Amino acid sequence: MGSKEMKKAVLQEKLELLRTVTKSHAVNKASIIVDATKYIEELKQKVEESEQQLDEEDSKLPKVTVTSQEKGFLINVFSQQSCPRLLVSVFEAFDDIGLEVLDANVSCADSFQLEAIGGESQESVDAQTVRQVVLQAIKKCMETSQD
Repeated sequence: MGSKEMKKAVLQEKLELLRTVTKSHAVNKASIIVDATKYIEELKQKVEESEQQLDEEDSKLPKVTVTSQEKGFLINVFSQQSCPRLLVSVFEAFDDIGLEVLDANVSCADSFQLEAIGGESQESVDAQTVRQVVLQAIKKCMETSQD
């Protein structure tokens, strides 16, 4: 088989694969490519819709960032939802891991915002542990307020 025939066979194989993937019933090259373009546009639209749904879900979830500092942590918490005793739950979580709060700014009006500086813990904890403990406290508080 010559080089030209090989290229043609490879092209036909790729077109057939493209036809299969896009579920096209087209026979000629141009129609297969048009169907593939439509399929790609549909996929793009599905991705955009999925990203939009994720963004909506993310905006409802609490955001917790914990940054290690020289002697302790900077903790930022934001939740669009607040619940009774949320601040108490978070501070109890700090207490559970032996983290002393040195300074804090809090807003609990419509949403919940907390910026706290935690001193070194008596236990050996890292920023990720502090973050997980705070998230668990928020989750627990939200679940009990819904009951």
